Amino acid sequence: MCETCGCSIPGHEHPEPADTHTVEVLKGLMSSNDHAAAHNREHFDRSGVLVVNLMSSPGAGKTRLLEQTAATLGEQLSIAVIEGDLETENDAERLRRGGIRAHQITTGSACHLDAHLIHQALHEFPLADERGPVDILFIENVGNLVCPAAFDLGQHLNVVLLSTTEGDDKPAKYPVMFRAADLVMISKCDLLPLLDDFSVDRARSSLEGLGRQTPIIQTAAGRQSDIGAWIEWLKARRAEHRLPRVEEEEKATQIA
Repeated sequence: MCETCGCSIPGHEHPEPADTHTVEVLKGLMSSNDHAAAHNREHFDRSGVLVVNLMSSPGAGKTRLLEQTAATLGEQLSIAVIEGDLETENDAERLRRGGIRAHQITTGSACHLDAHLIHQALHEFPLADERGPVDILFIENVGNLVCPAAFDLGQHLNVVLLSTTEGDDKPAKYPVMFRAADLVMISKCDLLPLLDDFSVDRARSSLEGLGRQTPIIQTAAGRQSDIGAWIEWLKARRAEHRLPRVEEEEKATQIA
C-alpha cells in the first residue's frame, strides 16, 4: 500500500464512490504530478533525449534487458538509466559495473515513481557528462503492474514487460497497465519450451481484448540472448524522435 498514489487512502480500495475529500486529494495529487511531468518532458526535449518508461512486475527481467541492450548497442547509441526500487542500490550498482550510467531512486514505501522524483533525480544525474550526451534514458520503474501506469513521468514511450513465467492473462488482469503500453515485450522467451502454461497467442489475444493494437515482440535476455527485434524497434523510435530536432537545426542553419 502506497501513501503517495492514493491506494492507501480510505475508500480508494472499495468499489463504492469515494467521498469528496478523497476525490479532491487524488485530483490535486495527479494535477501536481502532471505539471511536473510536463516540465520534465520539456527538459528532455531540449536535451534531445528519448525517454522510455520501462514497467513490469518484479522479476520480469528489466535490468537484465538493459544490460543486454547496452552491450548490443555498443557505441551506436548512448543510454542511461534511472532506477526505481523501494530500497537498496543493487540494480543501479549492477548497471554501473557494466559501464552504464545509472542513478538510483529509493522510494521507501511508494510503489511507483512519480514526476517529482524524476525531477529531483535530474538535478543529480546530468543527461551529458565527459562521455557525451545521453541518446536514450530508460526509467526502470518500481516492479508493480498497477500504480506506475497512472503516473506520467515526462517520458515519451511506455514499454511493458510480460514474462513467460508469470502468466499469459496479465493484460486482462491489469488492463490499465497494458492499455498504457506503446510496446509489450514478452520476456524470457527462451523458457517457452520448458513451460506448458504460457501461450504467446493467448497473451496477444488478451491484449487485443483491451481494444488495443499494441505491438508485441518476443525477447530473451538470458544465456540465449535474442533482443534483435527490441533493438530495431528502439532505433526506429529514436530516429523518429530525433527527426524534428534535426529539421529545426537545419532550418536554423539556413536562416543563419
